[in-house]
Order: sequence, then structure tokens, then C-alpha cells
Amino acid sequence: MEKQDAADESQRRVDPSATGVERALESRFGVVARGSDARTEVLAGLTTFLTMSYIVVVNPAILAGIPGEKPGIVLPGYGVAEVQAMIAVATVLAAATGTLVMALYANRPFAQAPGMGLNAFFAFTVVGALGVPWQTALAAVVVEGLLFVAMSAVGAREYVLGVFPKPVKFAVGTGIGLFLAIIGLQEMRVVVADQSTLVTLGAVAADPVAMLSVAGLFLTVALYARGVRGAIVLGLLTTTVAGAVAAFTGVVDPGVLAVDAVRTGSVDLAALPPVTYDITPLAGAFVAGLSTVDPATFALVVFMLFFVDFFNTAGALTGVAQVSGDLDENGDVPDADEALMADAVGTTVGGMLGTSTVTTYIESAAGVEEGGRTGLTALVVGLLFLASLVLVPLAAAVPLYASHIAVVVVGILMFRNVVDIEWDDITHAVPAAFTILVMPFTYSIAYGIAAGIVSYPLVKLAAGEGDETRAGHWALAGAFVVYFYLRAGGIGV
Repeated sequence: MEKQDAADESQRRVDPSATGVERALESRFGVVARGSDARTEVLAGLTTFLTMSYIVVVNPAILAGIPGEKPGIVLPGYGVAEVQAMIAVATVLAAATGTLVMALYANRPFAQAPGMGLNAFFAFTVVGALGVPWQTALAAVVVEGLLFVAMSAVGAREYVLGVFPKPVKFAVGTGIGLFLAIIGLQEMRVVVADQSTLVTLGAVAADPVAMLSVAGLFLTVALYARGVRGAIVLGLLTTTVAGAVAAFTGVVDPGVLAVDAVRTGSVDLAALPPVTYDITPLAGAFVAGLSTVDPATFALVVFMLFFVDFFNTAGALTGVAQVSGDLDENGDVPDADEALMADAVGTTVGGMLGTSTVTTYIESAAGVEEGGRTGLTALVVGLLFLASLVLVPLAAAVPLYASHIAVVVVGILMFRNVVDIEWDDITHAVPAAFTILVMPFTYSIAYGIAAGIVSYPLVKLAAGEGDETRAGHWALAGAFVVYFYLRAGGIGV
């Protein structure tokens, strides 16, 4: 009833000379009622899309596996470039789905896409560290999405928020940022393995990949610092072009900084990476994954996906709504369950198509700062994602070192979450620090979250504040202790 009253009020505030399209937009989105206009919403949508469009290239680079080198999605009979193209298509369709649901159902200016950090968790932790088949990992994404749908439908957000320790929630973003940063720096050859110290500085002054990567990283950071729209995309594309020019002019050997098709003085179009829009080998693979489920590991993966997705989305929604002045008197996002539902639908569809968990992007704040206030902003973003299908060939043409510049930059930006942690309270500092440190040092987001959850009630009890813990805190901690004891003991889970 309140929404109908708002729609009626919105129509009364429309300029009498407005066109039929303008009246329809006002009826659907309430643009004028929220202090905006169609032109501002469109520009806001364009701004948001430019700030997050890097995901079309970066998500395939992270999710696609390289046999013997990198964990991820591997399709027998298909090359890495073909798999990347399929994942790029799935990425675009999943992002468009979640964002359009956000626009038309939740009427919020928030954009969605497969989440950074969640894609790394999928490839490096689930498929890599835990040894779960990628098809089963996709099944976990679908199940997590359906669980998210159910929780959003019954409005269980407050209950879920209360189960997880506060310092762990605030620390997850920073821990994932560190994890992403080390993944990116390794691919850029800035950080390399060392037998004595585990990791060390790469040959930055001698390795062409490391040299160009560092230059591209600083260029991207500089563009971002100056507020250039699409800074991350411009940075990785400029680095890619620079590598191709170096290969074309003979500064480096073919295949070092650019795809093998770019050779000294020529470009062999026939040797360019093959691109396909046919995702049938990928879409629906989660069904086969359900047949190889190990209950204990599968439950852990679903739990971790849900945890990171839920709090990433909740944090992004709150952060963006704060920029738009759309929080209520309690600091909450009004009708947040509708926005969470859009996230859940995007995740479910994405898992079915063949990509990792979809989440709300904090980059949506860029569009909000441009004046976006309604779902019309998100509608523009969703349509631009669909239009970006023509960019799918870039997913295969951009070298890994260039795409991982975006990984490092996003990782750096995630460090800012650390300011929300109460570092002067030891019962918050310990679980937060464990969460942040264990993720990169064990190369596992799951282990970091588990370390924080287990340590929280223990340090609370030791500090004489056991009465501040809940039964859910102890239950989660106990479950993780049992799981990792069984796993470390090699008892078949």
C-alpha cells in the first residue's frame, strides 16, 4: 500500500508536459520523487558500468583453470581461451540478470556481478585447496543462491547477522583484499616463490612481464586516484596494448607480453585465441556436480559462500545507501530484503550458467555520487552488460598479467574495511587479525574465516566476557574445530 501511495505521489510531481516515456519511467521508478531525473540516472548507470566493467575480463581470468599451473574450470577438448570466452558470456548474463532484478524488483541503483574474492575462493580454495571438482563447486554456488533466496523471502536477515561474530564480518573484506593482492602480484611476477622464505621479490628490473605489470599497476592507481571513470579498465587495456606493441616491434619475443598471434612486424589473425559464445559445455554443469558431493566438504563450501556473499552484499548495500542518504534512522537499508533477493537470484542464475557467486558491487557508489537514486540507474547498467557481450573476445586477448592488475587494485581498495574493526578491544582484534592473516598465508578464504570464528568465543571467554557470546557463536566454532580435526587427521572428509 505504501508503494502504491508513493507511486501516486510520484505521478503528481511529474511535469505536466512530460512525455509518455517519462511518465512511464516515473510510474515504474519514481525518479522525480527521489530527487533525480532520467538524464542523471542514465549517466549514473554509465558511470557505474565503467567502474566495474573490468569484471568481464578479470572474472574469466580467475575462474579458468590451466592444467598443471592454475586451479579452476577446465573443459576437456577446449583451450584456455575458449573456456575464458564461455565464462565471460556467463559473467555478462549473470551480472545482467542480478542487476535487472535489482532495477525492476528492488528499485535500487545497485549493480551486481560475480564478486571479486568470491571468484578467487571458488578457484583457489574450493577447486584448488579443497580439491572439489569445479562442477561440484558450481553446484554449491546454486545451492547457496537458493538458500539466500529462501532467507531473503522470509526476512531472516537480522537473525543471520546475529549469528556471525562482528569482528570477523568486518575483517573478511580486508583478508580477501590481501588474498587477491598476493594472487595478482604472483601472476604479475612481482612476487615469486622462494625455497628459503616461501616468497620473495621477483626480477622486477629484468623480467619484461614484471616490468610492464608494475608500470601498468601504477598507471591504473594514478588514474583511479584522479577519479577517472573506468580507471581499472583503462589501466589493464593500456597495459595489454603496450605489451602488444612491444611484441610487434620486436622488443620482446612473441608470447612473452602478448598473445602468440602478435609477432615482430605482423599480427597473425588466424592465430588469435578462438572465441565462442556457445556456453552449453559450461551451463548446467552444476547438475553433474551434484552427483559427486562429499557432504561435509560441500556443506563447508556452501556455508563459506553464503557467509562471504551475505556480508559482502550487506556491507555494499549499506555503504552505497549511506552515500545516497538512503539509510533509515537506525542506519539500516529500507526494504533491504528486496535488494538481497536480487543478489540471491543473480547468484542462482550465475551458478547455473557457469560462474561464481554474484554480489552487489561497492562500485555502485560511483553512480550514486553522480546522482543515481533509483532502479533506472541499475536498469542502464544491466542493459550495458548485455551490450558488452561484444567485448567477450577481450577476455581471451588480455594477458593474465594485465588482467591481474585489476585484481591487485581491487584488493588494495578492500583494505579500507579494516578501519571498522575495534582494534583497541582485544576480543575483537584477535579474531579479526586471525581472519585477515590466515587467508593469504594459507591461500584459503575458508581457513581465514574459520580461524576468526573459532577464536572469537574463546578469546571472549578468556577475557571474562563469555556472557557476550551467543549459542550460535559456540556452535559455529565447534563445527569448524570438528571439521578441520577430521580433515587434518585424514579421516575421509
